[in-house]
Amino acid sequence: MLYENDTIAAISTPFGTGGIGIIRLSGDKSFEIADKIFKGRKAINEMKSHTINYGKIIDPANSSRIDEVLLSKMDKPNTFTRENIIEINCHGGTVILRRVLELLIKTGARLADPGEFTKRAFLNGRLDLSQAEAVIDIINAKTLSSSKVALEQLEGKLSDKIKEIRKTLITLIAQIEVTLDYPEEDVDKITEKEVYFNLKNIRLKLTELLSSFSKGKILREGISAVIIGRPNVGKSSLLNELSGYNRAIVTELPGTTRDIIEEYINIKGIPVRLIDTAGLRETADVVEKIGVDLAKEAINKADLIIMMLDTSEGLTDDDEEILKIVKDKKLIILKNKIDLASDISTNINNELNTLFDLHDSGNIKVIKTSMIKGIGINELEDEITKLFLGGEFENTEDAMVTNVRHADIIQKTLVSIEEAILAYENCMPLDCITVDVRNAVFKLGEITGESVGEDIIHEIFSRFCIGK
Repeated sequence: MLYENDTIAAISTPFGTGGIGIIRLSGDKSFEIADKIFKGRKAINEMKSHTINYGKIIDPANSSRIDEVLLSKMDKPNTFTRENIIEINCHGGTVILRRVLELLIKTGARLADPGEFTKRAFLNGRLDLSQAEAVIDIINAKTLSSSKVALEQLEGKLSDKIKEIRKTLITLIAQIEVTLDYPEEDVDKITEKEVYFNLKNIRLKLTELLSSFSKGKILREGISAVIIGRPNVGKSSLLNELSGYNRAIVTELPGTTRDIIEEYINIKGIPVRLIDTAGLRETADVVEKIGVDLAKEAINKADLIIMMLDTSEGLTDDDEEILKIVKDKKLIILKNKIDLASDISTNINNELNTLFDLHDSGNIKVIKTSMIKGIGINELEDEITKLFLGGEFENTEDAMVTNVRHADIIQKTLVSIEEAILAYENCMPLDCITVDVRNAVFKLGEITGESVGEDIIHEIFSRFCIGK
């Protein structure tokens, strides 16, 4: 058992005021340490595993009471870390939680490193590396769709697929070695052609997995959408409509928004970081100019630009200047305030067609909107979904790649498989093909953790919060 004499402790709930706060202990001395500060009807060693027990936390130095708590006891190996675990449910609030944690540290525990509980689950064989990475994806999920995909990965959907492919490659290597080492023995041998067809089948499976990454990455990380336009065209009203509440101040005065305003929203399963910017115009106001500069910086980093026009005023010179800046980005143009417009709307279409060939441009969509009457909001959400997912996201039975690290490894594995296939096509001997197949096996092992270095493990778990 790893960490035999090392017991860790941490607060596992967010800091701040709340109804309940949880402190977690993991390690062989968990029961012994907790017993020094917990007083209930039974000593901890007398409690049944996986039970919850009422009691009080006592400072052993002076027998003063700290809090009334519920304590959960869990015997190894049927725990998250496969070590003895204690969880103490205290009243929420930083003062009590920190005091209880201090007592645990004083009585023999060590403060856990970021992600150390999950790291122990991995090192003790409870999870493979891709499942461990899914834990943080569940914590960070911003939509129900992204949490479902992360949960599927935690349950092993992706790692099962990777292990299946890796096992096929290992079996292929074994068959090749038997064929090469025992050419005259009466054993099952494999031909170069059989190796070739096996490799092509594996290439197909890996390619299918990799093709899921474009959607998987969007579900995991979301997109950044920037709302731009002249002052007072309705940008802040759009932010409020999409977020469902008055996130930004809306007035009839141009230049009300001076700073970047951000809000995470869920658009049909896509986590969207929506950014409302200052109106883009030349200005002598020092504060407004800073806001305009921040808006331009946000445009450069955005995945999507939502450009708003005031249909009641027509397309102005300022609008044209802004459109020239963003014409090469993924762009949705909103012709806003249609409730106030007349024939100007038709003129805007003609002028937009002069700037862009809207019929042939796959990156530009024009939608009529009215923030006052709520017109065009559903069409905007549909268009964002089409642009990034090709339509509504639907869970499938297939594994999905959401992690950049996994996608990079699969891509490198495909390179090794391609080189093995090329070796066959160039009439190379079986032992030369085996070199590339071995490389592929090693690379796939980096996803599940079977062939990964300590530096990568440390880097992955350092991104976790303390307490998980």
